[in-house]
Amino acid sequence: MLMYLQGLTFGLAYVAPIGMQNLFVINTALTQPRRRAFLTALIVIFFDITLALACFFGVGALMERFQWLRMLVLLVGSLIVIWIGIGLLREKPTMDQSVKVDMPLAKVAGKACVVTWFNPQALIDGTMIFGSFRASMTSAGQSTEFILGSSSASFLWFMGITVVISLFSAHFNDKVLRVINCVCGVAIIFYGAKLLLNFVELLGVL
Repeated sequence: MLMYLQGLTFGLAYVAPIGMQNLFVINTALTQPRRRAFLTALIVIFFDITLALACFFGVGALMERFQWLRMLVLLVGSLIVIWIGIGLLREKPTMDQSVKVDMPLAKVAGKACVVTWFNPQALIDGTMIFGSFRASMTSAGQSTEFILGSSSASFLWFMGITVVISLFSAHFNDKVLRVINCVCGVAIIFYGAKLLLNFVELLGVL
């Protein structure tokens, strides 16, 4: 249960910062009927979770075979996590109304797929970040609980933000986005430091 909660809290901190996925969901909730907004959120959730699963278990299978890779991913991943957190604290997100959301659902799915799976930065960050968490775990049970928590976070965040914006769209502005980024930045830096500590502890064992 503890690893599930860790996966849930990290997943929320990882997915909440404002990026293309969030802007797409936010603008849909602001401008489209509620049913369309929820369908869009579900499509984004699907691609977000499948990418997380691929990054977590794909790299994890290699790390189970190669200890040096596990150490490398844990070190580099922790530094990337900390760097992302610092970047979020410095970033000033805005409500970008230029993101086009009025399109057929088939195109919505295609756009969500491209933004998620064909984004090199998302692939690299996801591989290193989720790979580093996989490297810090000692059993299959921990891994399963963690990725379930992270997947739950994706569902809760995108569905939750759709509900909130649909109900309170008039109060959603740049200042709210800035607060979200700051809170997530602090949480991500904390997790990055925790991963770096795990690397140091493993280094002492070798």
